[in-house]
Amino acid sequence: MKKIIIANWKMNPETPREAENLSREISTASKSFKNVEVVISPAFIHASAIKGIKLGAQDVFWEKSGPYTGEISVRQLKSCGTKFVIVGHSERRVLGETNEEINKKIKAVLESGIKAVLCVGEIEKEKEAVFPAIIHQELKEGLKNIKKNFLKNLIIVYEPVWAISTHGRADSPKNVFEMSVLIRRELLKMFGKKIAFSIPILYGGSVDEKNAADFVNHGRVNGLLVGAASLNSKRFIEILKRVSGL
Repeated sequence: MKKIIIANWKMNPETPREAENLSREISTASKSFKNVEVVISPAFIHASAIKGIKLGAQDVFWEKSGPYTGEISVRQLKSCGTKFVIVGHSERRVLGETNEEINKKIKAVLESGIKAVLCVGEIEKEKEAVFPAIIHQELKEGLKNIKKNFLKNLIIVYEPVWAISTHGRADSPKNVFEMSVLIRRELLKMFGKKIAFSIPILYGGSVDEKNAADFVNHGRVNGLLVGAASLNSKRFIEILKRVSGL
């Protein structure tokens, strides 16, 4: 199975030309790496600049259409070729997004046939908690009443808030491995063995060219969600190279 590497550009870069140049460099280089599936998730305004590589989105609204100023629907995303949608990122949650809203978004994305990338993770590192209650809650409420036949398009990202690039301290591969096992165990309780073991689990949080291979190799995850390092073509291509070579 190919490792899934998703670039989350967040509110970068500033211009369509910069976005197009960056995506072209990544797209050209990525063709050399056969063992990775590469996705770029730009700001909505730069979606048309992404060519030759799979397109992702950073968010979505659950309604199909209507008077929702500033929102974007699954239908609109699908019409411009979007294949993946990130849902429940910690930077959306901190703005007030609830598990109930995330659940609506996940349903809308999965029912459309697009892959939903659900982010879960604790705010602070809890030494006492083997499996933080917040992750259990995010999984249980975020995936509530999702029909099993749609779960083939679900991806889970373990992205602890304390480890994202703005805090600058990545988790350890050992802890990521343990958390991925616990997340899969939770999915097993919710959906059964067959589905639980078919859902890819990724890691995100200060991923760079120095630690990417360790997270995949020793953290035993199915891929990575990359933030800051994906805005530098050389660094991101090096991540692809190292992961592909495992």
